[in-house]
Amino acid sequence: MIDQETFTWFAAIDWGTERHQACVLDARGGIAGERAFSHDGAGLALLCDWILSIAGSATVVAVAVEVPHGPVVDSLLDRGMAVHAINPKQLDRLRDRFCVSGAKDDRRDAYVAADGLRTDRHLFRRLHVADPRLVELREWSRLAEELQQERVRLSNRLHDQLWRYYPQMLGLSDDIAADWLLDIWTMAPTPAKSKQLRKTSVEQLLKRNRIRRIDAEAVLRTLRQPAIKVAEGVTEAATIHIRSLITRLRVVNRELRDATHKLDELCAGLDEAPPAAAEHGGEQHDIKILKSMPGIGRINLAILLAEASGPLSRRDYQALRTLSGVAPVTKQSGKSRVVVRRYAAHVRLRDAVYHWARVATQHDPKSRSRYVALRQRGHSHGRAIRGVADRLLALACTLLQRQTVFDPDFGTPEVT
Repeated sequence: MIDQETFTWFAAIDWGTERHQACVLDARGGIAGERAFSHDGAGLALLCDWILSIAGSATVVAVAVEVPHGPVVDSLLDRGMAVHAINPKQLDRLRDRFCVSGAKDDRRDAYVAADGLRTDRHLFRRLHVADPRLVELREWSRLAEELQQERVRLSNRLHDQLWRYYPQMLGLSDDIAADWLLDIWTMAPTPAKSKQLRKTSVEQLLKRNRIRRIDAEAVLRTLRQPAIKVAEGVTEAATIHIRSLITRLRVVNRELRDATHKLDELCAGLDEAPPAAAEHGGEQHDIKILKSMPGIGRINLAILLAEASGPLSRRDYQALRTLSGVAPVTKQSGKSRVVVRRYAAHVRLRDAVYHWARVATQHDPKSRSRYVALRQRGHSHGRAIRGVADRLLALACTLLQRQTVFDPDFGTPEVT
């Protein structure tokens, strides 16, 4: 939807680590003021007061920024100003209208952004006050991903250390960072110690951790396989390193469990009282609808809600496929026409949509048939998965518009 508001003053903030450069233009493009402000509470308050002292009212001023979040944006929105964000690459192209030499400084950047907002507002994206629950969900989602990455890094280091002297442990489970496997190592940190393990102790450990895919006899048989020969001091050095890794892994495992439980709680809370209910004029069931679609799990759902809440609330299919990298890029000139993958995408959203489509091909017959058809046409695995994701995004927007849940049995959604 095109912004129909009329602004008579246009400002821009060029962010800095310690100081932010601001520029205010009138409706004709004349510079009404330029000034730098410190990055602290007093400085940001002074920035807002300075803009309002020139514009007179928050309703007639539009402010341009590059980064669509942070304390500067929060301060401006809190004062009721209309804040607009623009991609840094687009702003870089706008700069060429004023200086083709490539010269760059903070004052020029603030002026270019303000004048670009004045003349080409359609290139900017209007920012709104985010729902506090979505802000919290976004942070927990990103924290869970960060913890998962840290867990993988630590488990890879643990794998390398066990490979040095104790490869038998690696045969117990593919997930060597699991708590029960860490407990096994604590009880028997060396091949010699494994011979002293009692069957009853191992059984109690497996029962305590609810492990049923392997029994105590199999654990002992694996650990008591012939040990490899190592130089003197290798075992002691490796156990010192592993003990430190296990201490960190236990913390990461605990924090990751807490983060996933919190994601479930927040998604359930949003399902009971969706933040977009007032915007669409009635109670919404967006989360229930998204959960009903094949391939969506806890992590993917949280990322979709946290990183794409705006396009989802607007049911904006084109924005979703662009942000997630599903929409291809066409380069055509004369007789040449090349269609390539879109790399300018939201990384977390791109990965979430990829895994959503990948899992859907395993459980949804229609998604699987679409994937097979694309593969038979000569497309790569990644291209075929993006084709499935494109269909799923279109289907999700349609279901959200109609407020219906996905019905895999009859192919016709049921009204919620």
